Amino acid sequence: MFYGYEEKVHVSSGEYVRLGTTGLKVSRLCLGTMTFGTQADEKESFAILNKAFDAGVNFIDTADVYPLGGGHELAGTTESIIGKWLPRHRDEVVIATKCVGEMGRLPHQRGASRRHIFDAVDASLKRLNTDYIDLYQLHSYDPETKIEESLSALDDLVHMGKVRYVGCSNFKAWQLARALGKSETHSLVRFDSVQPRYNLLFREIERELLPLCLEEGVGVIPYNPIAGGLLSGKHLGSTEPEPGTRFNSSKASQLYRDRYWHKDMFEMVNDVIEVAKRPGVPVVTLAVAWVAAHTAVTSPIIGASKASQLDDSLKALDYVIDPQLKKELDEMTMQYRRGDSER
Repeated sequence: MFYGYEEKVHVSSGEYVRLGTTGLKVSRLCLGTMTFGTQADEKESFAILNKAFDAGVNFIDTADVYPLGGGHELAGTTESIIGKWLPRHRDEVVIATKCVGEMGRLPHQRGASRRHIFDAVDASLKRLNTDYIDLYQLHSYDPETKIEESLSALDDLVHMGKVRYVGCSNFKAWQLARALGKSETHSLVRFDSVQPRYNLLFREIERELLPLCLEEGVGVIPYNPIAGGLLSGKHLGSTEPEPGTRFNSSKASQLYRDRYWHKDMFEMVNDVIEVAKRPGVPVVTLAVAWVAAHTAVTSPIIGASKASQLDDSLKALDYVIDPQLKKELDEMTMQYRRGDSER
């Protein structure tokens, strides 16, 4: 038990679970694709997709602005790569993508306005080479657009058949709660999922967002379960990130350095590695399994720049995390919940 919620301790490779309160069944791990087109070329991207698919992962997440840090010049490349792979597998996979991010220099080429949402979904459908998107998500909260306008546009897309379900990403608890309330008040489609950042080094969402999702039946698809690769331990002893990694490969590198490239986090990674030695599992497996073990979590998003990097993440599908070991990790990383002492 942790803060009143029973934790899951086992993720089965043959297990498919409902996304929130919907009837949509997704795998217990989701494949993230934001490296496709930069860190991973088309051939390697196909290898990553095939490896995840062969392991039982039927859930693929992307976004119109990907690859991460590619800028306007590369925006849409990731969806286009997936669109070349998808036709042979369309009936077997769940495709999730997002809009809101900046796709060009014009003011209507970003945000959650009706105009941009309608333009963005048609462009994503074309790039993905499909006539529907299983889960369409707002990539972030747009303070310049009333949430009612965004929800109304998403509602229309569902009725048009272009989108099956809708979700959000990077919403704070109050933003999600407000959106759910507006959906109920105006009889509009509601967010069936939220995609927050969550890992052993960033646990703030446990305080308000995850309890809200449990209460309202919203699926949770966390990204960064291994903290952009820091929890793999490969950066220990480095003063500067290696080229080709999340911390030194794109325009988003500084974002990842700001998030995780800190002395206290390196020290914590070293401690987590020592804990992982006791059950004899890779630290990546342990880190992903820890995220998946929270009752509110539906499907952690795993990613890679090489197919071989998926091995340890995929092992989390069949790893049984000991409850006492999980409790120890909870207590070790309590500082990354932040704010508990103020409440």
